Amino acid sequence: MRIPDMDDDRIYMDYNATTPLEPEVIQAVTEALHEAWGNPSSSYTAGVKAKTIITQARESVARLVGGKPDDIIFTSGGTEANNLVFHSALEAYRESCRISEHGGDSRHHHDNSRTASDWPLPHIIISNVEHDSVRLTAEHLLKNRKADVTLVAVSKVTGRVEVEDVLCAVRPNTCLISVMMANNETGVLMPIRELCQRVRATNGQCHHRILLHTDAAQAIGKVLVNARDLGVDYLTIVGHKFYAPRIGALYVNGPGTTTPLHPILFGGGQERNFRPGTENTPMIAGLGKAAELVTCNLYEYESHMMDMRKYLEERLQAVFGMERIHFNSHFQCSDSLPNTCNVSILGPRLQGRHFTLL
Repeated sequence: MRIPDMDDDRIYMDYNATTPLEPEVIQAVTEALHEAWGNPSSSYTAGVKAKTIITQARESVARLVGGKPDDIIFTSGGTEANNLVFHSALEAYRESCRISEHGGDSRHHHDNSRTASDWPLPHIIISNVEHDSVRLTAEHLLKNRKADVTLVAVSKVTGRVEVEDVLCAVRPNTCLISVMMANNETGVLMPIRELCQRVRATNGQCHHRILLHTDAAQAIGKVLVNARDLGVDYLTIVGHKFYAPRIGALYVNGPGTTTPLHPILFGGGQERNFRPGTENTPMIAGLGKAAELVTCNLYEYESHMMDMRKYLEERLQAVFGMERIHFNSHFQCSDSLPNTCNVSILGPRLQGRHFTLL
């Protein structure tokens, strides 16, 4: 993991917002700019090279999150990926409502004798600590009466969303549950696997399926992330959180077959029509290389970050004293990211008493 060039008196502590690029990632991007400048849909040499790079990157990203290459859809970033999930969940809910009106006969599901206003509003559940690209999307849908939204608060004891609280919020019209995998402020890991298992057990009780999404932006590159083991339908991948460029991807468990995916853009058919637009080959190349590096070195990365966090916390305690230091990221019975330390320095005459070291 590369440390960015800084002045001698500065230390970079904003890794949960953006990481610098690994040298090998920069090299992959540079080579793609020079050699794979062609349109990936074309048959000339530079286009074929671009297509090959994209295919290899898709395989690398799939391995990173325990999926298949066909499960990976490249996007401009995490915000687009999250919006695509919400859009798809609402479209799938509407389609299930149309089908259920005709006794499950999908041949008539385009009958418009009833309008969407006749159906119960789709219901979405999110945590109260989600990234703005989830929270504000949900708020927009609520404000425009396109969905009902429930925010489930994280526990003050564990710092995480409790599975029972989420299950209590489920309604007959719930179509999507979106809970981040790891919190960017506290580093607490959410119980995504248990949540998915419990929700799956209830999914046969209504005419539509509750879709499960986790934004794994903060977890990838720091802890093992396996989408199939977690049991999610969708998982958001954000490159610039793990030493890749500012590009994203969405894992979808069987896009368009096992799991619904409805495009929000229309164009030239790229990404199997799920996300059309001529592919950004250099950035995809960088994402693929960063995914390779994480897959090969995750244990080393995780161990190094844990050692650094432990050293930082010990030094803070030594300098300020146990009575003046409070680690807000330490919760009983909750696992957390190895790289995130949220600390308060307590005492009189202190300004800006709360800050997060990432």
